[in-house]
Amino acid sequence: MEPYWGATCAILVPGVLLASWTDYAQRRVPNWLNATLILCGFAMQGIFHGGAGLVSGLLGLLVGFGVLIVPWMMHGMGAGDVKLMAAIGVWFGPWMTLISFCVGGIIGGIVAVIMIVGSGRIRHAWANMGTIVVKMSSRNTMFGEFGSAKSFGSTSQLLPYGVPLTVGSLIVLAGQVFHWWAL
Repeated sequence: MEPYWGATCAILVPGVLLASWTDYAQRRVPNWLNATLILCGFAMQGIFHGGAGLVSGLLGLLVGFGVLIVPWMMHGMGAGDVKLMAAIGVWFGPWMTLISFCVGGIIGGIVAVIMIVGSGRIRHAWANMGTIVVKMSSRNTMFGEFGSAKSFGSTSQLLPYGVPLTVGSLIVLAGQVFHWWAL
């Protein structure tokens, strides 16, 4: 294993597991944890890869932030999830961050369907999807509280999105460490 990925496994993995557990238990990811992961990521990028690593970390942070900032602005998720993906991005660089987001999104979608079917809230989910379509159809409602994740109340279960983001990132990291693919 390359030394950088060893450091990533030693620092990032416990950090994202803690973030995921906290998001599951408390529905929030603490700022101190995201900030620590970001600072440690930049330090490790600088130590192992110099200036090129710092640039890669910055681009990864921007990708991680960029893929989730619009859903946050639309009140579809918490800011902690956006910052967690940005923190992962510092460690992964832009390409692995984008892939991690996609894998986490697929996992999140599967988990959401399981939660909907398991709770017997299929009709509520269809109604909520209709509300989201209406929300998306107008600039006046797109970024407002109307149709926000919290506005659905008891008709939905909130998915702690840090969990699928973590799982997706760990799968991509394992692929990198064990050379399942060339990223």
